[in-house]
Amino acid sequence: MSIDQQNDPQISHILGIDFGEAKVGLALADFETKIAFAYNTLENDKNFLENLLKIIQKENISKIIIGVPSYINKKEVVYEGEKLGEMIKKSLPKMEIEYQNEMFTTKMAQANLIAKKVKGVKRFDDQEAARIILQSWLDKK
Repeated sequence: MSIDQQNDPQISHILGIDFGEAKVGLALADFETKIAFAYNTLENDKNFLENLLKIIQKENISKIIIGVPSYINKKEVVYEGEKLGEMIKKSLPKMEIEYQNEMFTTKMAQANLIAKKVKGVKRFDDQEAARIILQSWLDKK
């Protein structure tokens, strides 16, 4: 690391996650601009958590927003997004994690991408859904 890099102030980011069985969409925002950007899509495979933790470190993430379905009659169901939050907490006990309603975000993401005339909507819909989840959370703050 150069001296210049050591003196650069680190901007703290917020990570938005759209968790899926096969793919996990990621989005980033910072506390100043409060604008979420689609970031990446990770395969939900045996290396997923390791890859996610690398991104958290690389991007100086201080808070994570995970999308979970918001059902009125939720009893003792634990959603996959909540399980992911618990896994992250085991590796990073001080990480702040919050949950955001993700109902219909994939449909909204696909509609957004189609409207922007993006080719290969399925390749980008997870990270766009993560962006919608994160932007919804930012807009509430």
